Amino acid sequence: MSTYGLRPDRFDRAGQDEVVDARDLQAALPGIHRLRGWAHEVLAPRPGESVMDIGSGTAAEAISFATAVGPSGSAFGVEPDPQLLAAAQRRAAQAGSAAEFHSGDAYGLPFGAERFDAVLSERVFQHLTAPARAANEIIRVLRPGGRVVVMDTDWGTTIVHPGEHRVVAHVVDTLISATTNPFAGRGLAGWLTKAGLVVDDIGSHALVQDRSVGAGSLVTRISGMAVARGVITEAQREKLLADLAVGADRGDVHLSVTMFAVLAHKPD
Repeated sequence: MSTYGLRPDRFDRAGQDEVVDARDLQAALPGIHRLRGWAHEVLAPRPGESVMDIGSGTAAEAISFATAVGPSGSAFGVEPDPQLLAAAQRRAAQAGSAAEFHSGDAYGLPFGAERFDAVLSERVFQHLTAPARAANEIIRVLRPGGRVVVMDTDWGTTIVHPGEHRVVAHVVDTLISATTNPFAGRGLAGWLTKAGLVVDDIGSHALVQDRSVGAGSLVTRISGMAVARGVITEAQREKLLADLAVGADRGDVHLSVTMFAVLAHKPD
């Protein structure tokens, strides 16, 4: 997930490295990889064009865009997290990429109006309290005819199996409560349309956790938060985690959430 909302100053060096590693591991999920492939296909950046990745993380997409647009084009990444921004700049330099990275966020992109032919935003809107403002920023920086793909998770689609239904429901509700904009995935098309963009296509992909890891770190952490909220007991949490571990051993476990991607363009 994106690191909007995290406080990098709260981490020591090891913790900062963990943020970078986590971003890389998440990006390696097959579902995200497939949606990114679709995003690059439909955005189709061409030589000479100008492209931006909002919430650019550790640089992979911006570097790919820089290759696609060539020396006559330009590729930029915008990232609010100083640690990720530094990692992106370092990786671009190591790769010999012309991609440039700037500090900024989705509410105030550091570029003038009608600057870009194509824009990507991945896993940013779920962290925004005012997603309509971000959609307005996207249409502001796009040139007439410019394309955008916005991708985000919808935590309301979370599936946790096996587990007692009421306990799972409380854990999922805790996850939803802990996310700034938990239903971002289903709202993307509406925010973009309201901003004046024309939606051309909508794709989705279930991000399925590797079955071998059982509960995994997310369910383990969120179930602990559910205990702290008083909505489940510690005994119920321990049974849920045990059920998931047994399910993993038997090949009967499923943890997933759906990510949506919207392709839109700015009218001429």
